[in-house]
Amino acid sequence: MASPNCNERPNDEISLLVIHNISLPPGQFDTQAVQRFFCNELDCSEHPYYQEIEGLQVSAHLLIERTGRVIQFVPFNKRAWHAGLSSFEGREQCNDFSIGIELEGTDDQLFTDEQYEQLSNITQQLVSVYPSISLDRIVGHSDIAPGRKTDPGPCFDWSRYLNSL
Repeated sequence: MASPNCNERPNDEISLLVIHNISLPPGQFDTQAVQRFFCNELDCSEHPYYQEIEGLQVSAHLLIERTGRVIQFVPFNKRAWHAGLSSFEGREQCNDFSIGIELEGTDDQLFTDEQYEQLSNITQQLVSVYPSISLDRIVGHSDIAPGRKTDPGPCFDWSRYLNSL
């Protein structure tokens, strides 16, 4: 699935990996609503929550569903619109130099073994292609947008993930 919510990157080296979580409606899985949202095809009359996000243009490079299925929305060389107002090590506009991976989930529910396995495999591949993404440059959305974002949330097992790399 290709998302229209992307554009060309500035001439910045890809050097940051941002981990997110998302579910639409919140807390519901396997609805295909995230996919429609990222492609600007979400019918906002389907659920009251959708009216809160109506008109937003958001994307990520990848979505890892609960089953482990991976969907790519934006090529890695393009700028996906996942980080929003963000800053890393004093540098604004993290979308310019990052890759965004969404995990289908919430802040308060455990992620699946299949998601961790896929995330680990994908991260290893990305690090081999983009060596500037070091372990200390793998962050959560909450790290680059503190006070505004909380994902991937306290149920994301950072130790498990980073030790798998």
